[in-house]
Amino acid sequence: MLRCNAHATGEPGVCFIDRVNEDNPTPGLGRIEATNPCGEMPLLPNEACNLGSINLATFVDEDAGGMDWDSLGNAVQLSIRFLDDVVDLTHYPTEQIRLLSLANRKVGLGVMGLADALFLLGMRYDGDAALRFASGVSRFIQDHAHNASSQLAEERDSFPNWAGSIWDSEHSSPMRNASCTTIAPTGSISIIAGCSSGIEPIYSLAHRRSALEGQEFIQIHPLLERIGRRDGWINDRVREALLEGVPATDVSGIPNGIAELLVTAHEVTPDWHVLMQSAFQENVDNAVSKTVNLPNSAGAAEVDKVFRMAFELGCKGITVYRDGSRSGQTLSTLNDKGVTASGSGPTPRTRSRVTSGQTFKFRMGCGTLFVTVNRDEAGLCEVFANLGKAGGCPSQSEATCRAVSTALRSGVSPKELIEQLRGIRCPSTAAARKSHNGIDVLSCPDAIARAIEEALGGSTSLDGAAEQPAGRSCPFCGQHMRREAGCFVCDSCLHNSCG
Repeated sequence: MLRCNAHATGEPGVCFIDRVNEDNPTPGLGRIEATNPCGEMPLLPNEACNLGSINLATFVDEDAGGMDWDSLGNAVQLSIRFLDDVVDLTHYPTEQIRLLSLANRKVGLGVMGLADALFLLGMRYDGDAALRFASGVSRFIQDHAHNASSQLAEERDSFPNWAGSIWDSEHSSPMRNASCTTIAPTGSISIIAGCSSGIEPIYSLAHRRSALEGQEFIQIHPLLERIGRRDGWINDRVREALLEGVPATDVSGIPNGIAELLVTAHEVTPDWHVLMQSAFQENVDNAVSKTVNLPNSAGAAEVDKVFRMAFELGCKGITVYRDGSRSGQTLSTLNDKGVTASGSGPTPRTRSRVTSGQTFKFRMGCGTLFVTVNRDEAGLCEVFANLGKAGGCPSQSEATCRAVSTALRSGVSPKELIEQLRGIRCPSTAAARKSHNGIDVLSCPDAIARAIEEALGGSTSLDGAAEQPAGRSCPFCGQHMRREAGCFVCDSCLHNSCG
């Protein structure tokens, strides 16, 4: 059942809770039963997560072709001190959370920009050299984080629950923080920093972004744009080709040596995703947030294989996402209009044999209109309209409902449909409104828009908020959100939602 649900929707991820408790730094306080929403921070009841991430790409010495390890070590030391200060300065929601957070002082320093750093170092994400780098850099950060916490313990004392912790019983080492390192998804901060997120591969090389004035423009992955400008090969033709999902190796103009390194999330095989997660997990106190991207054709057996491989390689949890398993998802090979490079459009998902929904009643100029809005396991899926007595324009209403139903099952945002239908006026209804106070819609299409809006929970859900947990539409701009590292990210307006 677990693998089938994960295959169908990407949820739930799995947490190997026994393995999590093997690394519980304070076993005397009880067993860990859950993690934070993205899965990277196992916590006791009433603990809080306190996370920070270092952009690895900024520590690549491009001239020397290697890492500036001294600068990275200094950044780790400062980051641990900063996160420890945050523990004291945070305003906690309850007294229980405050007391336990101060008693254990858990922090989680992680990384982002791994894919960018590998690119700058001349390594493909799905290669042995990348795995060796991942293992080495995670060990480096882990060791320096532990040293920094130990030094803080000498300066500020160990965390109050140190006695009986693993730092007491197993390591006999003073420690300011019960845990020090975590790999978080960094969905929002990586966008702000202009780098790849967490330890994920680059999700897409190009996407379309909307400006405040409504204009749209193509945005290339920031590092690629910088390198292309520096070396003079980036132009509008290259941007359009990348936006259409053409592999970098097939885009004329991109140097071969660069194109061969530009592997995206959907081009990395599931095994390599798990191998990269495992390479970091062996050197991380807490856990690792990571999404294993699967092709749409993957079956439940392949999901099962990923889960088993993650367990065998020592991961503490794993999340999969099968391409297209949720309606409205923007695929890496599609542009934002949902059109492939060959020009074919999206295909509506198959209608379920059984759907459930609500029926809404509206007074019209030509009678009473009943609008039924149904949903299936993936969200809103169809609309029917029926006049309670003869009259009106049933053929037009049926055509509208068929078009809306097809659009819903093809992943079109309900907000977009509402905006297109709302406000359309019908002469008979407009005339009837003058003498009948009970008529509060303008036409059959306007009533259909109202019904969809109410099915989503009212005006506060026009953006498809009822759909957002499945990651279909951005609550701010209505564009499709992509799933990455346990988060849903909007490339158009930069909104991010984790958990």
